[in-house]
Amino acid sequence: MTRSSSTLPGGDVPVDPVSHDGRMVSEAEYWRDWYDPGDISYEWNRGRLEERPVSDFETFQVYAWLVDLLRHYLRVQPIGKLVALEMGFRLALGSGTVVRKPDLGLVLDTNPVPLAPDDSSYHGIFDLCIEALSTEKPAYVHRDLVVKKAEYAAGGVREYYVLHRERDNLAFYGRTDTGAYAPLPATGPSDRPVVTSQVLPGFRFRIDDLIARPDLEAMRRDPVYADFVVPEWTQAERERERALQARDRLRRERDAALASQRQEAAAREALEQELARLRAGRDRSDG
Repeated sequence: MTRSSSTLPGGDVPVDPVSHDGRMVSEAEYWRDWYDPGDISYEWNRGRLEERPVSDFETFQVYAWLVDLLRHYLRVQPIGKLVALEMGFRLALGSGTVVRKPDLGLVLDTNPVPLAPDDSSYHGIFDLCIEALSTEKPAYVHRDLVVKKAEYAAGGVREYYVLHRERDNLAFYGRTDTGAYAPLPATGPSDRPVVTSQVLPGFRFRIDDLIARPDLEAMRRDPVYADFVVPEWTQAERERERALQARDRLRRERDAALASQRQEAAAREALEQELARLRAGRDRSDG
């Protein structure tokens, strides 16, 4: 997603690193010399190096917001692990072998190939891949929206998301029984649709929110996110509200009891005064 610059020896002037995009290398050479080369990240496409493009800052913000949302979800439902940037996986396709480095990959705990703590590449197929789209060149758009879409579907990636700062460039796919991708179902109002994952039970997001990127306070009060965005905050808030309601109820019951006691005391006093008046009247009559 990002690329750094090199510095001239003995100087402070940054220079762009030399790209080897398009260079032909064997798969063994790729894993040995090009998988983690430094300044430029490369994928490997059937013998050819492909430089990974750089997305713009706002697209990164969209990506970061969704990654944070996924982290909130996985904290509440720890059913998988996320890996971001530079971790590649191998897809042996009928048309040839490729090595892709999605901007984000997710491995479910039910995946037949576990993700080991010391893995620097993933040896299975990610359950979810996310790419932050670069529109710098038409070839980059084609790679993410056409080429990788076909590769991920054929390779068995169950869901594929393409993120971008412009709504029209967002795409969310789920793998069907035929092995092809279809758009994930969207529910809710047509002007504010909600995408629901088929891989992560209960994980969902409003498409417009990728652009607006609401904060935690807004999301935890939103029924779309309330189940998995800091639900303990909401639970604590509800418990405090219940405690306040219980305190107010006890206070009202106490005040009602005190009022009843005062009424009883006033009634007794009135009765005693009436009895005293009657006795005084009787005494006068007897006298």
